[in-house]
Amino acid sequence: MSAPTHTRPRPATRGRVDIRLPWWALALPALAFISLLLLILNPSDAHAAAGDPALTQLVERLRELAAG
Repeated sequence: MSAPTHTRPRPATRGRVDIRLPWWALALPALAFISLLLLILNPSDAHAAAGDPALTQLVERLRELAAG
């Protein structure tokens, strides 16, 4: 007894994935990344509210460690 074979309803792709993204799907994350990177590189431009001094010291220490 032989099993029936199933054929594909349309031709198989040749290993190529065809996915199209809208322009903003790449532009918005890139813009967010660049703006956050600029804030990290120049923190004097980021006017944050006065917070807990221990938290401020921790963030400054992490920034110093990341810088070198």
